[in-house]
Amino acid sequence: MSSEIMSLITLVKSYLTWLSSMSGELAAFILLIAFVVLAAIELNYPKRRLSLKQSRQSYQTNVRLFIFNSIVISLLSATPLLMVAEHYSDRGLLSYIANPAWKALLSFLLLDLMLYCWHKASHSFDCLWMFHKVHHNDPYLNVSTAFRLHIVELVIITVLKSAYIIILGVNQTMALTNEALLTLFIMFHHTNISFRGEKRLAQLIITPYLHRAHHSTERNEHDTNYGAVFSLWDRLFGTLAELEPAEIGIKNDSPQTVFGLVKFGFTPEHPVPVYELDLSLKSMIAEAAYYKAEKRAFAPGNELRDWLEAKREIIRMVYGDKAVRKQSSESDCSSIQRPVTLC
Repeated sequence: MSSEIMSLITLVKSYLTWLSSMSGELAAFILLIAFVVLAAIELNYPKRRLSLKQSRQSYQTNVRLFIFNSIVISLLSATPLLMVAEHYSDRGLLSYIANPAWKALLSFLLLDLMLYCWHKASHSFDCLWMFHKVHHNDPYLNVSTAFRLHIVELVIITVLKSAYIIILGVNQTMALTNEALLTLFIMFHHTNISFRGEKRLAQLIITPYLHRAHHSTERNEHDTNYGAVFSLWDRLFGTLAELEPAEIGIKNDSPQTVFGLVKFGFTPEHPVPVYELDLSLKSMIAEAAYYKAEKRAFAPGNELRDWLEAKREIIRMVYGDKAVRKQSSESDCSSIQRPVTLC
């Protein structure tokens, strides 16, 4: 295990040294190519089969949300992290390290650790989960899910990264390199794929196998595997889980449009689901209403009242008191049908 870690460190150091001369345009081009390649792989060899409609819905929403977020961030500042790095480079803690490769590696490791802590906090505090749940509400996990972030969460992450740059004294080259590598890893572990040797690779980095568990609908499953790049932090802090979730996303209905997601991020709880009564429930309500009316000897004018009472009682049994209050507040006598007479 130690030899594998040292090999990975050597590999990362060499890549960081090579990437140090990369321009912003080249980084964007590489990420675009990586996105297209990963999307093509998952569409042709998916771990979980999705219909064309499901894939299109997820991709369209996530890409549009990415464009919306990019426009908002650009209005705040054209390149916020690079501008911060330009003013505060070589003034922080990393200035005491002479070797540029070790400096770059340490800055990347500390960035990954910071994002692990932030991610864990987003699951631990309701005020942060409000916004983070937007990322989790994609029911069709794929490479584009990496860009499903609420604008408030994105702003907070940008502020945290800016503070990290100032404290460590990260220069523009390292900031650009870190962002490019981080985005590449995040796209990779959201991809809807599976491959040979994935579990072995998961001993070092977060793979799609590990991150699928993080997107489970079950809280005891999705409160795990917080790492962005290295699985080291989850192993070290006891938050690693190796399992295959039954379902992806969050429970209850939630919006799947850009502005619906923006609004959804400001709601403290999951929205109350819409309670549609199926035919079997309608039959139960009708039978209960008939029984109540029969006990009252079919008193004139009681049919509607019996129907409403039976309806509330059945809804309470199936969905709980909250649904009864919702139905009561939205009920309209003109839209209520009379129960069917049973023989």
